[in-house]
Amino acid sequence: MKKLYVYPRSSQEWAFPLCPEPPQWPLNWQGIQERFSWIQALAKVPQDEIFHAEGDVLTHTRMVTAALAELSPWRDLSPEERSLLFASALLHDVGKSSCTKRDENGQIHSRGHARVGERWTRQMFWHEGVPFTSREYVARLVRFHGLPLQFLDKPSPERAVFEASQSVRMEHLALLAEADVRGRICSDQQELLVRVELFREFCQELECYEQPRQFASAHSRFVYFHSERGDPNYAAYDDTRFEVVLMVGVPGVGKDTWVRKHPGGLPMISLDEIRKELKVAPDENQGKVVQLARERARELLRQQTPFVWNATNIMRLRRQELVNMVVAYGGRVRIVYLDAPFEEIMQRNRQRQDCVPDKVINDFMYRMEVPDLTEAQVVEWVGV
Repeated sequence: MKKLYVYPRSSQEWAFPLCPEPPQWPLNWQGIQERFSWIQALAKVPQDEIFHAEGDVLTHTRMVTAALAELSPWRDLSPEERSLLFASALLHDVGKSSCTKRDENGQIHSRGHARVGERWTRQMFWHEGVPFTSREYVARLVRFHGLPLQFLDKPSPERAVFEASQSVRMEHLALLAEADVRGRICSDQQELLVRVELFREFCQELECYEQPRQFASAHSRFVYFHSERGDPNYAAYDDTRFEVVLMVGVPGVGKDTWVRKHPGGLPMISLDEIRKELKVAPDENQGKVVQLARERARELLRQQTPFVWNATNIMRLRRQELVNMVVAYGGRVRIVYLDAPFEEIMQRNRQRQDCVPDKVINDFMYRMEVPDLTEAQVVEWVGV
């Protein structure tokens, strides 16, 4: 098992194929179309001509990647950074394939396409064996790609920027957004470019342009993101008295093995074991299973006893409910996310006594919301 990172490290562990290279920086669009079958589907996705007079999503994507390759700040990046950003530009609107709809007035909308694109990118890269750090960085750039154009419309622009900075570098996000704007035909293009510059200045003033927003401590970071009106400069006093470990990972990734080797004999609440106890199949209603798990968790919380909650916990909302329950009893949370290559998980799963159908594992990975640093005092990503 090894520690994984969300932010790219100094050494290049993966390179996106067909990324433009010096000295000529050619964009091999024909090669891209021939290599990636999924990209052709974007040609069938229309866009609102007011905001995208260039046409369909495929046309826009080609223009965005071409615009990115022309930007001097992108060319000045390291080869790894260029590769990650180019992949993000190619994938930034891939979610529009399933999100684009025409309303009763004939207007075209693609609400939620960034989140869908993040999930699609994560699953595709997982199948292709892209290393975790590169996979997650590209997926999160896809998720946040609209922020530089939308941050001023957020209830708290500062909070939105601080949150995104925990996962991606704002200078990278600004470059992606600039290419996104230059790769379209619209009447307000100059206004949008000004907004990208405002985003750059805003992040620089908040000291989170080239690095994540720094907090006084991990607990201070947690308190800020879990408070409606938190102060990012507040050094929160850590009065937690015990720790709960919250496991996250798809079936077959090795959560049970990790628990046996690491927390040192802590009590464990395992939803798999409770299902066996109650004789409830994984595809049946899980209400009784979750209810019993919560009752047992509250017993341990009342005694302030450290324990492990062992389940897939793929959805952020479900994890948040568990974190809130622990915090209410004066505890802190350590989230441990386990990750492994697609083929290894499938092989392990086939060797399990209770084998899970491949389709179920694929569905779990598509719906997986990989934890980030805003969710708990400690978040660990582990490769197994």
